[in-house]
Amino acid sequence: MLKKTEFDFIVVGAGAAGLTAAQYGARSGLDTLVIDLSDAGGQALNIFTLENYPGVYPPVTGRDFIKNMEKQAKGFGAKVIRAKVSSIDKIGQRFVVQTDGGALKSYALLIATGAQHRLLGVDGERKLQGKGVSYCATCDGPFFKNKNIVVVGGGDSACEEAFYLATLSRSVLLVHRRGQLRAQKAVADKILHHPHVTVRYHSVVKKIVGKERVESVVVENLETGAVAEIAADAVFVFIGMKARTDLVTMLPADEAGYLITNYKMETVVPGLFAAGDVRAKPFRQIITASGDGAIAAHQAHEYVHTLKATLAAEAAS
Repeated sequence: MLKKTEFDFIVVGAGAAGLTAAQYGARSGLDTLVIDLSDAGGQALNIFTLENYPGVYPPVTGRDFIKNMEKQAKGFGAKVIRAKVSSIDKIGQRFVVQTDGGALKSYALLIATGAQHRLLGVDGERKLQGKGVSYCATCDGPFFKNKNIVVVGGGDSACEEAFYLATLSRSVLLVHRRGQLRAQKAVADKILHHPHVTVRYHSVVKKIVGKERVESVVVENLETGAVAEIAADAVFVFIGMKARTDLVTMLPADEAGYLITNYKMETVVPGLFAAGDVRAKPFRQIITASGDGAIAAHQAHEYVHTLKATLAAEAAS
């Protein structure tokens, strides 16, 4: 249990954005606390081999990368706790974070709760995550060069990722439950005319098969009821993501539900920042989340420094 309840900077979320912010915040002198319901890591924990983070070579697992990031943040003085956050309010100049361990207060607060991939919810999906089941073509696609790849989805993300994967493999099967792609016409046309991509309409993946890695998928045609087992080395799922914004539903968000900030990671509430996958932006990777977190911490330091000086001046007058 924490002995203190008041901090300069509270970070909600211990993924790459939150831990980077904690490191930069603590290093700048802010009394910093990170809160997460589970172990640190977020989506990074699903990365079997992290090979595209600049300066990290040879590749490491996402879990090991996050462990080092957490150690680094703690090394600069940040505190990291596991707790369930039930609400966030601002009373006067302080944010009040209600947790299952009691109320905590801070001058600045960062929302780094990330986003979660929508899952297929079929047998084999969770078991084979990181073993052929992936939700990021940029992260994991290069491991499946010249392999049989299945992509699930039909929107912009699924088509863009399938197009990228088709540069790595001559065998990309796109499985879509509807009779036409939902992607924008220009994006869909790239897929429909690509020689390495085959599209199966009115179809869904019913099961992902494999013992130690993905070996095949079971696909059902929704019109005919026909079921087929198709050999596959990888399954990339792109059926949407959901930003974790339940704690801050009062903040403006884009059409997809991601929080809107300015380039300083500031929301419309002074002292309240957002960073990482929860934020509206065009590209989501560990490196972009880390960049967001660094910027947010820098701005939080300026905000807290200015606010404390103002409060001190008011108290002295």
